[in-house]
Amino acid sequence: MKNINKDIETKQMKQFYLLFGSEDYLKGQYKKKIATALVPEEDNMNYNYYEGSGINVRDVLETGVTLPFFADCRVIVLENSGWFKKCPEELDEQLKTLPDTTYIIFVEKDVDKRNRLYKWIGKNGYAAEMSTPDEKMLLTWVNGLCKAEGKQIADEAIYYLVEHMGTDMMLLKNEMEKLFSYAQQKDIITVQDVREVCVGQATDKMFDMLDAIGSGNQKKALSLYHDLLALREPAMRVLYMLTRHFHILMQISALVRDGKDNKTIAGACGIPPFSVKKYAAQASQYSYAKLKEMVEKCQQIDQGIKTGTVGDVVGVELLIVEFSEKK
Repeated sequence: MKNINKDIETKQMKQFYLLFGSEDYLKGQYKKKIATALVPEEDNMNYNYYEGSGINVRDVLETGVTLPFFADCRVIVLENSGWFKKCPEELDEQLKTLPDTTYIIFVEKDVDKRNRLYKWIGKNGYAAEMSTPDEKMLLTWVNGLCKAEGKQIADEAIYYLVEHMGTDMMLLKNEMEKLFSYAQQKDIITVQDVREVCVGQATDKMFDMLDAIGSGNQKKALSLYHDLLALREPAMRVLYMLTRHFHILMQISALVRDGKDNKTIAGACGIPPFSVKKYAAQASQYSYAKLKEMVEKCQQIDQGIKTGTVGDVVGVELLIVEFSEKK
């Protein structure tokens, strides 16, 4: 991403860019940054957009050889084409024939780095992976959003927000907009503000319950479960969170065993990098086989509830009792 920013600042743009990875917000931001650095946002004559696996290669190439209309360049955006998993025949050779006034931005969710087109972009353009941001980047980004609003936010409030809401930057931006509206008369956003506006009492208790289960505090786990039911939280949502939690622990168990670092683990599991240590500590209390068994038991209870062989409230409570037994 630093390279893209440098290209824009120095006006030394590559003819081909590939933005790929799981972080849709970043891909959207950089797609817009690159495009508007080349053609004005209102210039519809020299901006062409294609999306989906059914993109016609011939149409793209015909557009690509068309010289810009009263402008210096033409921009083509190709989103989720699938070409970086299965490259259309000789596409890399055909791209070489485009005039240097045509710029192409590819935006993909997944790529195969062995793919011929991926390798060609690496040599003739720039490929940037947009994945789960690390702790430093999240702190900088959220602080930047606050600064633009003339506010500050405590670091612990950012940690609390991300731990409870996840690392999806689009979701986090929406939550920050809520916070800005809520805290209009305040200069500093606190953990309590986040708890009031974004997380809510039920979500807070849900996370406390999962922590109690992980630490083997059965009494607390059951008490929190009953609190959630009193707050009208559906038992099936609690079951979903249980399943997700132990699936994450199962993934972490395997990744730690394979020697993966925290950033890789965070990206693979969809959790904040600064939460990996806590999850890993819980995962270390179980074998991989045991965690897999727990996930399967959650799935069995889910099936039992849906087929009517077990009640939802009782089924989830049985899981909590079993999972929170001291080992």
